[in-house]
Amino acid sequence: MLSVAILAAGKGTRMKSSLPKVLHKISGKSLLQRVINSCIELNPDQIFVITGHKSKEVQDSIPKNKKIHFIIQKPQSGTGHAIQVLCKVVKKNEGKLLILNGDVPLIKPETLKKLLNLHDSKNADVSLLTTKKINPFGYGRVFLRDGFIERIVEEKDCNDQERQNLLINAGIYCFNWKNLSKIIDDLQSNNNQKEIYLTDSLSLLKNSFSLEVEDNGELQGINNRIQLSMCEEIIQNSIKEKHMLNGVTFINKASCSISEEAQIGKDVIIEANTHLRGSTKIFNNCVIGPNTFIENSHVGLHCEISNSTVYDSQIMDHIKIGPYSHVRPKSKISSYSKIGNFVEIKNSRIDEDSKVNHLSYIGDSIIGSSTNIGAGTITANFDGQKKHQTKIGKNSSIGANTVFVAPINIGESVTTGAGSVITKDSKDNSLAISRSKQVNIENWERKKL
Repeated sequence: MLSVAILAAGKGTRMKSSLPKVLHKISGKSLLQRVINSCIELNPDQIFVITGHKSKEVQDSIPKNKKIHFIIQKPQSGTGHAIQVLCKVVKKNEGKLLILNGDVPLIKPETLKKLLNLHDSKNADVSLLTTKKINPFGYGRVFLRDGFIERIVEEKDCNDQERQNLLINAGIYCFNWKNLSKIIDDLQSNNNQKEIYLTDSLSLLKNSFSLEVEDNGELQGINNRIQLSMCEEIIQNSIKEKHMLNGVTFINKASCSISEEAQIGKDVIIEANTHLRGSTKIFNNCVIGPNTFIENSHVGLHCEISNSTVYDSQIMDHIKIGPYSHVRPKSKISSYSKIGNFVEIKNSRIDEDSKVNHLSYIGDSIIGSSTNIGAGTITANFDGQKKHQTKIGKNSSIGANTVFVAPINIGESVTTGAGSVITKDSKDNSLAISRSKQVNIENWERKKL
């Protein structure tokens, strides 16, 4: 039986934030969620998340899962105290207990599996992950003797000689839970921090083993915004290197961010300062950016999107968008269409080979194929209480500065006069025009103030 305990009770004072430390995000996911995701891949029988500071907020952040249970630690008196609370709440202390911190978000399932395998092969009371750091400041030091762990000394309790030891405790343990529960209440707070340390349990157990792994970033704990940024950079480098090996070009890799769920096809060029978020999918032979943000959207073959934002929309094949366009949610831009300068599209369908080139707002609309929308066109979709739809048929030519007052239905092959305010439906093959007659008054002089 495998149980997992994730320590997530701390406030994270050094984060300088009202948000609990474990809820800070890297690449769109909280630190805690990342640790949980790694643990789920081990297929444990149960996962205990030990909370304290803003426990409800932490609990609400995690999607419901029948294997995940929340334990509240009050007061927060150290890692050992957290496990004392767990052992009291959970009466059946059997099998293996894997203990992790909720602020080590890059830990890999493969590394955890190695730790579990070592624990089983040695029939250990406790096994833990260790690594060597060039600058181990802030970490507890691990001291070995004859292959066994002799003791762990926390940084603030180390003397000058002990601080020279570079082997550090990564804070990830696998215990024989039954044996741990027998000695857990013997832990005391006889240290500079006046906290109950879980590390003190190792001196009370017989078979304690260390699995030393290379310090490649996955054991990086997060205590401040600098370390948060370091982990973000590690993840982003991994994501972008994967895409580059699969045929994607980044013009300025450091200025871009890509979500782990994003998919990018071959021969795609990602220009500087481009950000792909959520489940965005970019197909082959596209040029995306510079200065472009795309979230949860589908972008088809041979598209170019520059200096623009796209949210929750479908962009089909051979489409140009931008510069300075905003495609809002629930929009579909069909193949061979163009969305140009300073255009906003919202909850609309633009059919094949249509153009909205300049300075227009198209909202809650259906635009037929091969239709040209003139500069400054607006679909006035809101009457103060409800949104209404505009329909414009195929092969239409919409004059500059036309305003459509929805709900309205414009037929096929319709032309509108520039500057018109269109309030009535028009039939196929018609001209719709609505504007005042121009009046010129000669010999006009403005009154002097």
